[in-house]
Amino acid sequence: MIEISLKEVEETLIKVALRIAKRGEGALFVVGEVDYDVLVDQTVPPFKAMNNPKLLESLALIDGAVILDFDGTMKAYGAMIKTNSIMRNFGTRHSAATTASKNKDNLVVLVSEEDKKIRVLKEGQVIMQIDSLQRGVEKSIPLAVQVLESIGAGTLGTIGTGILVPSLGIALLPGVILFGSAYYLGKLISQRFNTGITSFLSME
Repeated sequence: MIEISLKEVEETLIKVALRIAKRGEGALFVVGEVDYDVLVDQTVPPFKAMNNPKLLESLALIDGAVILDFDGTMKAYGAMIKTNSIMRNFGTRHSAATTASKNKDNLVVLVSEEDKKIRVLKEGQVIMQIDSLQRGVEKSIPLAVQVLESIGAGTLGTIGTGILVPSLGIALLPGVILFGSAYYLGKLISQRFNTGITSFLSME
């Protein structure tokens, strides 16, 4: 039996999200446990997202969220997240994403149709934003996933409503912005020097 890592799941989701964002459509992926109701008949049986990303993409375009296990198995689609949070100045998809990400172990990937950006959330906060329109952003994805894996859930967080303002985050990779306090950003830069990822810092 081949063991699937969360890193593979994250990379698959972000690649699928990029294709959706480039077309100006929205989507929501939740990896982990969350309360939800299904809005459509579940005629597609569970499958591994990594084995069929095109099917995953099609299901993500249905109203509602796609729910996955940590091993990348699609559990439900067209799911309505039972929200308990409202994200000011954003729609219901963002509110659902915030609620779903509050479970400590969950990872949420949100695709915004308004600005064609992808936001990765953990513990109720946006920790990464990816601009689908940035030239060459696809090349940043493997390293962006590596950053997600290495920094830990509690290291980064948003600064108020500044999730759309690059000056309040730090761009370590083309098209990818990380959010957090100055202390943690400084710590992160130090980590990147130690891992060699900072070679991307000069790519401006």
